Amino acid sequence: MILVQGKGVSTSVAIGPLYFYQRAKSTITRYEIENADAEWERFKAAQAKAIEQLGELAEKARVEAGDEAALLFETHQMMAEDMEYEEAIQTAIQETKINAEAAVTDTAAQFAEMFASMDDPYFQARAADVKDVSNRIIAALTGAVQGGIDSAVPVILAADDLAPSETVQLDKSKILGFITEGGSGSSHTAILARTMGIPAIIGVGDQLKPEYAGKEVIIDGSTGSVTIDADEDTRTMLLRKLEDQKKMREMLEQLKGQPNVSKDGQSVKVFCNIGGPDDVPAVLANDAGGVGLFRSEFLYLNCDDFPSEDVQFEAYKKVLSDMGGKEVVIRTLDIGADKQIGYFNMPKEENPALGNRALRICLNRPEIFHTQLRALFRASAFGKLGIMFPMVTSVWEVREAKKMCDRVKTELTKEGIPFSEDVEIGIMIETPAAVLMSDRLAKEVNFFSCGTNDLTQYTLACDRQNADLGRFYDPHHPAVLRALKMVCDNAHKNGVWVGICGELGADLALTETFLSIGIDELSVSPRSVLPLRQKIREINVAAVKDKVLADLLSDETPL
Repeated sequence: MILVQGKGVSTSVAIGPLYFYQRAKSTITRYEIENADAEWERFKAAQAKAIEQLGELAEKARVEAGDEAALLFETHQMMAEDMEYEEAIQTAIQETKINAEAAVTDTAAQFAEMFASMDDPYFQARAADVKDVSNRIIAALTGAVQGGIDSAVPVILAADDLAPSETVQLDKSKILGFITEGGSGSSHTAILARTMGIPAIIGVGDQLKPEYAGKEVIIDGSTGSVTIDADEDTRTMLLRKLEDQKKMREMLEQLKGQPNVSKDGQSVKVFCNIGGPDDVPAVLANDAGGVGLFRSEFLYLNCDDFPSEDVQFEAYKKVLSDMGGKEVVIRTLDIGADKQIGYFNMPKEENPALGNRALRICLNRPEIFHTQLRALFRASAFGKLGIMFPMVTSVWEVREAKKMCDRVKTELTKEGIPFSEDVEIGIMIETPAAVLMSDRLAKEVNFFSCGTNDLTQYTLACDRQNADLGRFYDPHHPAVLRALKMVCDNAHKNGVWVGICGELGADLALTETFLSIGIDELSVSPRSVLPLRQKIREINVAAVKDKVLADLLSDETPL
């Protein structure tokens, strides 16, 4: 039996084979070949595999986001078997005697340069497409795994850490739990694990050895333990814990259909955070009241070029339609900092967390923002929509964003395209500036949603992605909780409701505090809905409020 200790960031137990994430190689080996015919057959086999993969992605996209989204992958299929593209690769293999990987690389560069030099923006955009298609063929040639997992059965996935773009492409049906060398409790891997309701353990360092691959591993997200080839007693104990968790879930099922109301009658909305249309079934299955945070950047992370208005519209429409009239709050594009996308061509920044990100990008590049807002307002005709702007620091930013909304509504009216006039406009409170300006910002919007991950980071000047900072990144810090109270007070004075969409919303140790300071909505991962409902129904807010507020505002600093 081998024991490895890390930090659990998403509770529960999982058992399965250990699988190391397979990241595609960024460089290829170039060499001279002897048998050109055999090398051409290698290319044709890889091409067929890539076309098959693209077909599967097209069907998945059609189900999740509509025909327009599927069209991207179907276009890539046609490009992969384009006659001129094939002939250029065949010529490189047979005449210059280079291996297929090198031939595809050279042809991709040649075609991309040709497209990029054209005057027509449509053909210029095809440069990125030909690179993506070629990379997929090269991956098939080299044995690299698209999406990082090549397993017939679900696995415990181990990795150094995963970038947002990598988590988006994972086959979620193949993952039982996560283990990462580094990372933090607010990393995208941890957030994904909580959304999926599976255990995650971070910070194991180099304790996992390559020779452990395929061995049975049991991970316990509540303790941070990783047990490889467990002895019989340990295995029995952990499996009993897993069974107890299943029974607890069955007990919580009885809370479906019950209101989120405290013992003394204080009502709180319990919504869900999601990353895309495929998360909606989990929202409905766990009886959430709506979606409090739809991270729209998944559309951008999952594309090789800017998603069109129609692609975005189909995705937003699907979520709103599937939610059946329940409220859906969609956050506008939030990239930058730790979420970088190559085709945005953003310059390298020394401190990207304080740089050009989120709403700043949208206001600096209004053509991107305009496309997204058109898609959002068009989708509003199919459900109850709220639009939320991230990374706000000033009143003028909100006013500029609202002007863009008004411009889009005017355009749609002139074009005869239907949209809802009842779309709520809100902002994320995730900077100290937004907290301090919340009295004035409340006069501009319908709601606030507190992003406690970034609010903690910026309030404490503590990088949320830096695992070495450990206890210094403290979401329970009195400064963070006092900031939330100030936001609530200023919002309610102006008739604005306040939610929490950060990870802190599911922290049951703070539910009493949130109800006492007046939080109106908590948006959490789908699996957190029923435990949170149970906690809310156990609290008598009137009985604890005075003490909670006294402790919050006390001059004494807790150890």
